[in-house]
Amino acid sequence: MTSTERLDTHREAPRGFLRSFLLLLGISLLGYMVFRAGPETVWKQVRTVGWGLALIITMGGFSQLIKTCAWRQTFACDISALSWWRSFGAQLVSDAVGQLGFAGKLFGESMRISMLGSAVPLANGISSSAIDGGLHAFTAVVVTVLGISVTLLLAPVVDGRWRIYALLLAAVLIAIVAISAVALARGWRLMGNAARAIGRLPRLRKLVSDKLSVIDSAEQNLLSFCREEPVAFCASLILNFLWHAMAVLEVYLILRFMGADVALVGAFAMEGLTKMINLVGALSPGNLGTYEGGNMLMANLFGVTGTAGLTLALCRRVRSIFWAAVGATYMIATKRGGSPSPMKVKGNDADRILRRACNPVASGANPKSLCAGIFSATNV
Repeated sequence: MTSTERLDTHREAPRGFLRSFLLLLGISLLGYMVFRAGPETVWKQVRTVGWGLALIITMGGFSQLIKTCAWRQTFACDISALSWWRSFGAQLVSDAVGQLGFAGKLFGESMRISMLGSAVPLANGISSSAIDGGLHAFTAVVVTVLGISVTLLLAPVVDGRWRIYALLLAAVLIAIVAISAVALARGWRLMGNAARAIGRLPRLRKLVSDKLSVIDSAEQNLLSFCREEPVAFCASLILNFLWHAMAVLEVYLILRFMGADVALVGAFAMEGLTKMINLVGALSPGNLGTYEGGNMLMANLFGVTGTAGLTLALCRRVRSIFWAAVGATYMIATKRGGSPSPMKVKGNDADRILRRACNPVASGANPKSLCAGIFSATNV
């Protein structure tokens, strides 16, 4: 074993220990919350949802189909050789592996690209995943910011001064989203410039400087796609927003099945906060414990019992596990039936995509770091 391999092993050992510790902590936290709420009470709430759980699972499959459609829009080459079943299966596999946290999301995106086989040039597959991740992250941020803003507006704040502060914060958040939308439409390099401004702070200079090439590359991909393929860009953007709308509808229906009096705007705010919970719990494998605990706190904020919030989280997790199992089954069946043929970079089209995706802004970037930075955007 070389010195470099020993160093990598020593670095991975603490990370593996931390992941195992977080996983055990999450399982313990989940068990504690179920125990505090009462297993019988939680089971009663689940039974109240009843057949609605089957509807939620079906809606989950429809959401995966929408996400697949959004992803297919981001290919800048002919994808007639890429069947819907293969792209849908690749999306399910990516989502299944992505349930394991940030590392799983990175590996899942890599698997999604590899499962395209020779139907799509490799460079175009990488570029499409980067664009898809960027659009998904952008729409998720919009939903999150608007959800937080609605929460601030609906939160029962008694003190008039705090109400003013809440309104000002909501106005600032909405303004940030509006500026981001204008920047995307006009091709402004908002993310790169913002990162450089943050990098001027002494304590953050080294951290930000290491990521600038990644940020610039992701932004270049997104802006180039917006400029060169406006119809496909708008279609993918709308489909991503539709995916988030399905998530809002899922929250609304589950709470309604449990008899909770929550309006659709309340469900929208809860989904926005849920995305914040997913971001905070990204370090925990499967977001176990943190997701359920966050849903309990969030439910109390909107006048719903903590048990109902826990049941909401468990129902959504069942839906997620079901489609993850479908994705795993598809992956196993694909392996048994023979792996897809190796990818082939085809002609000038792939070269053009590769130059557009990487060379102008990230010629000196580490490819592994580049992919990690781009794919991390899909965690929200």
